[in-house]
Amino acid sequence: MQIQDLPYSDPGVPDARSGPRFLWWLGRNQLGGQFKALAWGLLHFVAVSALPFCVGFAVQAVVDRSGTRLALTGGLLLLCGAAIAVGDTFLHRAAVTNWITAAARVQQLLARKATRLGSALTRRVAAGEVVAVSTGDVEKIGWFVEAVSRFTAAALTVVVVGVGLLFYQPALGWVVAAGLPLVALAVLPLLPRATRRADLQRAKAGRATELASDTVAGLRVLRGIGGEDLFLDRYRRASQEVRRAAVRSARMWSLIAAIQVLVPGLLLIAVVWHGVHLARQGRVTVGELVTVYSSVMILNYPLQHFTEIAMAYSFSRPSAQRAAQVLSLDRATDTGGSRADATPHGDVYDPDTGLLAPAGRLTAVVCGDPDAAGRLAERLGGHPAEAGPSVLLGGVPLDELPLRTARTAVLVQDKDPVLLSGSLRELLDVPASGAVRAADALAAAQCADVLEALVQGSLDVTDPLDARITERGRSLSGGQRQRLALARSLITDPEVLVLDEPTSAVDSHTEARIAEGVREVRSGRTTVLFTSSPLLLDRADRVVLVHEGEVEAVGTHRELLAAEPRYRAVVTRETAGDADFRSTGDETAAAQDGARGTHGQRETAPRGGALEEIEESA
Repeated sequence: MQIQDLPYSDPGVPDARSGPRFLWWLGRNQLGGQFKALAWGLLHFVAVSALPFCVGFAVQAVVDRSGTRLALTGGLLLLCGAAIAVGDTFLHRAAVTNWITAAARVQQLLARKATRLGSALTRRVAAGEVVAVSTGDVEKIGWFVEAVSRFTAAALTVVVVGVGLLFYQPALGWVVAAGLPLVALAVLPLLPRATRRADLQRAKAGRATELASDTVAGLRVLRGIGGEDLFLDRYRRASQEVRRAAVRSARMWSLIAAIQVLVPGLLLIAVVWHGVHLARQGRVTVGELVTVYSSVMILNYPLQHFTEIAMAYSFSRPSAQRAAQVLSLDRATDTGGSRADATPHGDVYDPDTGLLAPAGRLTAVVCGDPDAAGRLAERLGGHPAEAGPSVLLGGVPLDELPLRTARTAVLVQDKDPVLLSGSLRELLDVPASGAVRAADALAAAQCADVLEALVQGSLDVTDPLDARITERGRSLSGGQRQRLALARSLITDPEVLVLDEPTSAVDSHTEARIAEGVREVRSGRTTVLFTSSPLLLDRADRVVLVHEGEVEAVGTHRELLAAEPRYRAVVTRETAGDADFRSTGDETAAAQDGARGTHGQRETAPRGGALEEIEESA
């Protein structure tokens, strides 16, 4: 797999039982790239390690005054230099390829898992955790995957050089052969402690990041209640804990680095001391001593990869564990489906609650519990949080349809929709039936002022569709974001559209116009609207009251307002005192008066009295 071939046509099915198993699975799926990097690494490291032998031969040739051997050694040096350059170049290319392709595979797996789980993902894993896994953790995982091949090449080179020195000069070679394992394994006892400290640091850093995100997201509310100082102090304490943990972790890694310098230095001293003693006895030549000394010096280069692989594994193991936790999540229902890939038509029925949304009608659902309403909306879209009876569309269970077909048939707009950064044209470029134009959807969602604000906030833009939207639409108000998201959903024009509180952040006048616009655009289509707004409820063909997970009443808004106390309590926010007052008078008439008042219609006072006197005086 080359970088230009990304993305993968199929990233595979990961082994997500644990972090190490996931890393092993990634390595197995990149054997071609690993062997390529290993081959180039061996060429590079062996060529580097051959330089001391060439230098030793050259020194001995000078001592022996042999021009032929000196010229031959010069040719060998040129060959080693070329091998070093070629090996290093292609090793770097292969290593970076392995890094990027491994990271891309993990990101594809995470994206695929997110699309399959849908909104259930953020209920089971924090959104910030998913973002952290798909960014920083992915890089650490890729680092370890690509470092394995370089470490293997370095380890094989150390073994080859050690064996070569034993044959080249046994008297000094045994000292190097005995010391190399100590150099390679000296830091091994410190790695578990260093890993624990690094894990603790990352955990505390994650906690501090979470506090910072919560504080920034709720800054407006915190300022309103005077709580910003409290949260600022909490973040200060959390950041100081991160600093202390980072210092403790850095101390351990600096100790490991120091040992990686000290132990090879001690080995070098032992080789020089023993070599000089042998040279004085005439048992080794000057060239052999220079060769062994230079070899030990050069071996520090491949030995550095022992520390790198330890650090890479230390940082990647918890990252892989977090990625495996996300990838191990599964849907409550199967994604493949057992029916043919054909979109059904007809009524929407939920056996669990008894909710029925007739085909081609606008059905409003009133539920006193917003969380329960959100779960029901997800069920209607074929994304149940828990296993249970499937929602039926035209008598066909959504669970038995392929996931893509179910999502094409039923679109659910969350109460907090997300706007991606880019132009408005790109935002509205969604899979659609083509029956609803962008202009009609924007008009139905009352986006005229939003378009004007986007044009004013963009430079050299006259067409609102070319205006830029910032990340998550942060430059827009909550109501403006809601209306753009509603327009996007209307453009899609699905068989069934489920809207969860689509106008909770807009004023009543705009809300009334949106209700008319949605009703007009969705004419002949099935629409389910979760809301407690009287303005929207009054324009629905059918209103359903859901209480404690079951349908309790069905009718029009005015019928339920007059006959159902629970419905009235949710819609009008009626208190117990209000209910007692209503029971003493004409309940039906009072309910009708309340309906007119809550619909945003202007009530007229009876003529006569003071008002009549004022008009006469005028």
